[in-house]
Amino acid sequence: MYYVGVDLGTSAVKLLLMEGAGKITNIVSKEYPLYFPQPGWSEQEPEDWWSAVKEGLKELTKECDKSQVAGISFGGQMHGLVILDKDDNVIRPAILWNDGRTQEETDYLNNEIGKDKLSECTANIAFTGFTAPKILWVKNKEPENFAKISKIMLPKDYIAYMLTGSFCTDVSDASGMLLFDVEHKCWSNEMMEICGVNESQLAKIYESYEVVGTLKPEVAAELGLSENVKVAAGAGDNAAAAIGTGTVGDGMCNISLGTSGTIFISSKNFGVDQNNALHSFAHADGKYHLMGCMLSAASCNKWWMEDIMQTTEFGKEQTAITDDKLGNNHVYFLPYLMGERSPHNDANARGTFIGMTMDSTRADLYQAVLEGVAFAIRDSFEVAKSLGINIQSSKICGGGAKSPLWKKIFANVLNIRLDLIESEEGPGYGGAILAAVACGEYDSVEEAAAKLVKVVDSVEPDKELAARYEERYRKFAQIYPTVKELFPKIS
Repeated sequence: MYYVGVDLGTSAVKLLLMEGAGKITNIVSKEYPLYFPQPGWSEQEPEDWWSAVKEGLKELTKECDKSQVAGISFGGQMHGLVILDKDDNVIRPAILWNDGRTQEETDYLNNEIGKDKLSECTANIAFTGFTAPKILWVKNKEPENFAKISKIMLPKDYIAYMLTGSFCTDVSDASGMLLFDVEHKCWSNEMMEICGVNESQLAKIYESYEVVGTLKPEVAAELGLSENVKVAAGAGDNAAAAIGTGTVGDGMCNISLGTSGTIFISSKNFGVDQNNALHSFAHADGKYHLMGCMLSAASCNKWWMEDIMQTTEFGKEQTAITDDKLGNNHVYFLPYLMGERSPHNDANARGTFIGMTMDSTRADLYQAVLEGVAFAIRDSFEVAKSLGINIQSSKICGGGAKSPLWKKIFANVLNIRLDLIESEEGPGYGGAILAAVACGEYDSVEEAAAKLVKVVDSVEPDKELAARYEERYRKFAQIYPTVKELFPKIS
């Protein structure tokens, strides 16, 4: 049998077709527009996602025996607000995860409702990217649209709705809405009241590997697939990527270097850190996880290379960063090009170079960018360690993980072994695994991950280099607290 994983990203949807034994037989990608109607705003049209998914599914299954396609599931960009009226029309463009318009609403939630109350209700505090502040923004700024709301959805759940007619979400994606009681895996009555919504406007909640429905007859006919194809709830992109990298069970770790960067730590138990510096979410394996998310990771690399240096020769530029320079750079970079989420929760934070002198070189600045992202991930790593979590190794995935130099920097900044897996299709592969579990190909997510995810290479830290980076990190960690008061004045 075949299983489809749909990775609904910010710039494109990537679909993959997986055999039951784990082999990927086809991958298709379809792009769609991203809109920035005002500075700091980020929106997309849900109808564009749906068109891209349909076209992608047709192309993905064109050469296979379509009768053997058994299940579909998802990894999806998190936190986005999709709102439908009583006739299932999209009311306004979706407000995305990286949209920064909700600072006023976020401050209201954190300061007036209070972080302690939010953490008690949802295990998390408010961030500008979360869904609840977006709902409040629509309520405050677009009351005519707020009055029309019949259904509130997350991006991937809109696709599931269009495929099946099931108004659903999963526990991992719902965890990032600030409407969900993560510990008890249900909607929070207090948060619904604060946001002015009721439970009928919110989706039915499923575990990520549970079946939410089958294809609608008209959709099945259009796609040339059976009406019996099962659709599983799927997961938020980071939880799906964790499944796709085998980060399931207790104390496992995955670092993802995509547009944003995450450190993801799976746990059998629910837990919250004292300052809510890390997100405490439900995991797609049926248990829980902690996650630190930085808003600019591989995008810092892309910005430096393409926008500043005006080149796409990433490998060539990195050859100037020789081994003797690692751990000895006098230039530091704060990678907060779009503000920062974990652990600082500061929308005003900005990218900052510090330590440059007359002998600073082009390579020094590029090295500082790569190191700055690693140091920022370590900030969240340190929070996890403060909770008594002992992380000995981590998987690493995402576009940034293709760089041998960057992997070496990360291994030594964190002083742990980094494992690379055979498949680089984290969220999509995780979605396909969830579909396989939903269809009974495997008894559990843990069983599927153990059988399908294969480590093909590892990067070990070097004792002396790790010691040099330890010293550098301690200095890096002092920069943000020193300059944070300047950011609101210049942003």
